[in-house]
Amino acid sequence: MHRKLVLFDIDGTLLKVGSINRRVLGDALLEVYGTEGSTGQHDFSGKMDGAIIYEVLENAGLDRREITERFERARETYITLFRERTKPSDITLLEGVRELLDELSTLPEIQLGLLTGNFEQSGRHKLRLPGIDHYFPFGAFAEDALLRTELPPIAVDRAARHTGTRFSAAETVIIGDTAHDIGCARVLDARSIAVATGNFSMQELAAHNPGALFENFAATGEVITEILNTQSSLPS
Repeated sequence: MHRKLVLFDIDGTLLKVGSINRRVLGDALLEVYGTEGSTGQHDFSGKMDGAIIYEVLENAGLDRREITERFERARETYITLFRERTKPSDITLLEGVRELLDELSTLPEIQLGLLTGNFEQSGRHKLRLPGIDHYFPFGAFAEDALLRTELPPIAVDRAARHTGTRFSAAETVIIGDTAHDIGCARVLDARSIAVATGNFSMQELAAHNPGALFENFAATGEVITEILNTQSSLPS
C-alpha cells in the first residue's frame, strides 16, 4: 500500500468563487487604505492573498511601508467582510470534486490537506459553504509565508504533526490549476497533478510538465490512479 499526502489548492481547483471575492477585497482595502488599488482588474490566479494586497496597492502608488503598517487590519477586515457577505450561491463546486473527495476519504492510505494562497479563515469559509471543509484537517495558507513556494514544507510539517507520520517527496502529491502549483511540487520534488478548471488552459499547463494533467475531475477513477502513481513528473 502506497501512502500519499495529497495537498489541494482551493480556487480554480476545488471550486470557483463569483465576483464577491474581488468586491469584498476592494471594499476592505478602500476602508483601510482609502483606495482599492488595481483590485478591479488584477490577476489573482495562483497568488497568495497577502501578495495580492501588496500588488494592487503598490499599483495605486502606496509604498510597502505604508501597506505593511495597516496590513493586519486589512487582512482582518477582508476576512470579516468575506465571511459576512459570501453565500452558498457565490460558490461553484467544480465538476467531479465532491465525488473525488468522497472516494479519497475512504482510502486509508490517503491523507488530505490544503496548500493554498488563501488566508485560512476566508479559504475555509469557501470550503464550508458547499460542505467540503471537513475533508481537510490541516494545510498551509497565506498567513504562513510570503511566497507560495515556501508553503510546501510547512504543509508537510503539519501533516507530520497531524498524523504522526512524515511523508517523503515520493509520497506527496500537489494538485492545482496553475503553474504556481506545479512549481510548489517541484520545491519538494513531489508529484504534481494539474487541472484546467481555472484560468490556465490544458496547453498552458502542459508546458510546465506536471506529473498528470486533467481537463476536470469528472473521471474519479483516473484521477485516483494518478494520485497513487509513484512517478514524479512527465518528461521535460
